[in-house]
Amino acid sequence: MDLSTHSDSTMDGYICTVKQQDDIKFAQDALYVLTGKWRMQIIISIYNGQHRYREIARYLPGLSFAMLSRELQIMELNVLVSRTEDPDFPKQVSYTLTDYCQSLYPLINNLISWGREHRETIKLTHQQNNDK
Repeated sequence: MDLSTHSDSTMDGYICTVKQQDDIKFAQDALYVLTGKWRMQIIISIYNGQHRYREIARYLPGLSFAMLSRELQIMELNVLVSRTEDPDFPKQVSYTLTDYCQSLYPLINNLISWGREHRETIKLTHQQNNDK
């Protein structure tokens, strides 16, 4: 639903009315896929060329192997990454971003812009409150 073209006078500037409660579920689904401390960082890591499990782990210090494994499994279930196993020994596993994941790039860029603006807004608001 495109809220910018919505002409219903009951909107009154609100994003959600009782009529659109079901639409919020889609936004919640999108947020679920991207939330967590590590998911977007893992996407960036793979995007920047770290495709093997240990490369991703090295790129993200502080991320445990267990958490990385869990996050990659969730991301694979959500069709964000594809996992490829090399049958040779030693076994090597690599991850790539799916085309479906790449469709998130505009959304991620918008989130980055909004987050940058939000931090600036909060910073200015706190400065103004401290000046009072």
